[in-house]
Amino acid sequence: MENQQMDILTKVLEQSAKLVEEKVDAQISKLNDMDEDDLERLKEKRLEALKKAQKQKQDWLSKGHGEYREISSEKDFFPEVKDTKNVVCHFYRNSTFRCKILDKHLAILAKKHVETKFIKLNAEKAPFLSERLRIKVIPTLALVVDGKTKDYVVGFGDLGNTDEFSTEMLEWRLGCADVINYSGNLMEPPTSSHKSGTKFTKLEKKTIRGRGYESDSDSDD
Repeated sequence: MENQQMDILTKVLEQSAKLVEEKVDAQISKLNDMDEDDLERLKEKRLEALKKAQKQKQDWLSKGHGEYREISSEKDFFPEVKDTKNVVCHFYRNSTFRCKILDKHLAILAKKHVETKFIKLNAEKAPFLSERLRIKVIPTLALVVDGKTKDYVVGFGDLGNTDEFSTEMLEWRLGCADVINYSGNLMEPPTSSHKSGTKFTKLEKKTIRGRGYESDSDSDD
């Protein structure tokens, strides 16, 4: 029985290798069939694509991408998200330790994912916006796509329920919300400590009474 399984596995691997080889041969053949004009056009297309990508990057940088920064008040929030496709906004509080943990990871991701704007806002200085976006737990990341709040990362529940989560774990979570260009596997988190089947936390549609916030790091639960 074991020999039979090995034979089947060997055949599958041989077939896969053959398909890859045929694909590579076809690409090489296509390149060999190209004349100088074809190669020059291909070169021009690639150069144009590089120029376009560089121009897009410069445009993002001019809009405040590429760095993790604080906006001073809630009135600054709307101009920041108005003309930007993807925005991650960290609603924080100075007295909440877990906000400082998020700061460290978000600063790294802001430099890596220039296509997305990363900002932070003191929730205690933004009562109107916090109520409008139903920010109840601190820290909360509001994930904004095309000017609309698409998703939230509330506390560390989606990050393995630990203060020791990796930058890659947060990156994966943001990728799941399609707020960054994620190149990894969205079907599996990048760490075994993340429990299988964990569901993303969603904020319930409730208004906030007063200006009190629950802290994800110093609650009595």
